[in-house]
Amino acid sequence: MIGLLIAGVILLILIIWFIATYNGFIRLRNLCDNAWSDVDVQLKRRHDLIPNLVNTVKGYAAHEKEVFENVTKARAMATSATSQGERMEAENMLTRALRQLFAVAENYPELKANTNFLELQKSLAEIEEALQNARRYYNAVVRDYNIKVESIPANIVARISGFKKREFFEIEEEERETPEVKF
Repeated sequence: MIGLLIAGVILLILIIWFIATYNGFIRLRNLCDNAWSDVDVQLKRRHDLIPNLVNTVKGYAAHEKEVFENVTKARAMATSATSQGERMEAENMLTRALRQLFAVAENYPELKANTNFLELQKSLAEIEEALQNARRYYNAVVRDYNIKVESIPANIVARISGFKKREFFEIEEEERETPEVKF
């Protein structure tokens, strides 16, 4: 009789532990989804600004056709990406294309003095800062989620319930390099 009672208590403890662990995964998964949504909002703001920026630069540097095509193509890829992984890769490509666009703008002093261009550049800088903060938060939540997915004994619940590791939103290697500043 006592053995049956002990087995029942152990089973009850295991069930409570399983439920608490499962609910922890649900909480972290929802935080990941929410954090990605915040990143997505900033990416949308950036996508909406890019056509105005391209058109402004185009007016001054019409013969830089390849740069404009790269930015337009990268933006199209970013907006049409279906998975988070594809989206992250396309956004990194868009960042490279925007860097090319600003490199072209450096060659046109009258463009750098244009108030419309300066306002667009300022808006893009603000969006990039907000995007960096959203990306940092997303990666922090993904880190916590992935730790739980891989930790013993929570990984048992993860495997049974189908919780899998998520990808970080990382920058590409060339973005890690220190830019060269020339005066």
